[in-house]
Amino acid sequence: MHSLYSTANSVLSPASPYAQNIAHLFWVTFWISMVILVLVSAFVIFNLIRYRDRERSSELPPQTHGNTIVEITWTTIPFAILVVLFVLTVQSMEAVTPPKHPKTDPVNVDVVAHQWWWEFRYPGSKVVTANELHIPVGKPIDITLTSVDVIHDFWVPELGRKIDAVPAHPNQLVIEADKPGVYLGTCAEYCGAGHAWMRIRVYAQTPADYQTWLAGQAKPHPAPTSAAEAIGMGYFDGKCAECHNITGSGGSKGQDVGPDLTHFGTRDTLGAGVLANTPADLRTWLENPQAVKPGVHMPNLHLSTSQIDALVAYLEAK
Repeated sequence: MHSLYSTANSVLSPASPYAQNIAHLFWVTFWISMVILVLVSAFVIFNLIRYRDRERSSELPPQTHGNTIVEITWTTIPFAILVVLFVLTVQSMEAVTPPKHPKTDPVNVDVVAHQWWWEFRYPGSKVVTANELHIPVGKPIDITLTSVDVIHDFWVPELGRKIDAVPAHPNQLVIEADKPGVYLGTCAEYCGAGHAWMRIRVYAQTPADYQTWLAGQAKPHPAPTSAAEAIGMGYFDGKCAECHNITGSGGSKGQDVGPDLTHFGTRDTLGAGVLANTPADLRTWLENPQAVKPGVHMPNLHLSTSQIDALVAYLEAK
């Protein structure tokens, strides 16, 4: 299992130049709001004390009508604040939405949203994985985002802004990580029963580690090295290959109804984050996916214990 984990998962702990702009806008707005809150609260408290009716008189206090200086002040100051916030917001919008290829040698990733999981395709290498996005540190990642069913929303708070995944309408997003780590994200648009467990894990690696990972993922799934793995491969070809693909499996039909399971054993989670990827949790998943993640499109295949054991041996091979 991976040893690096995000400690914040918050827009207030930016780990990219794009998220930094969002955090800056937040803090400017926050402190302006705090100053307004303190001043208004102090003014209200002062007037409550200074002009309270100490003797409970029935007479009205002196009435003052109109004050040009005060009226100009309380009109111009809010207007100036709104202008400042508007300018900062426009600047932030431009900063977090750079044109494609803002720097040299970008990494391109196609992100496809499904109910309820994420598909990541690396066009240059033909690598396909699910739910766990690997990127090199210090490089812009050009993402093309689409959906195959309903509107989803890709959001990794520490790396940049959120953006919708819309069927038949590709959207563009650029993210970048300043330092290695695992950054947590989620679907931020309600998309059905499994929405809460449509998680994203972004693994920001050194360029060397990223290239090593990419090269390993480009290879076929390990061939069976034991009787259990060979039996599991047979079960996969017979029961799973209609919806899943494993490069190197003879029965795979190249389907993408469900996640690509090539090198599944190298992933930290399964079910888009609902369980850790351990043999025990994988057994729990295969016994009845609906009990683990209600609404998931994977049916209960009513596998026997021996079938599950063989599939676990095959899928967890690295």
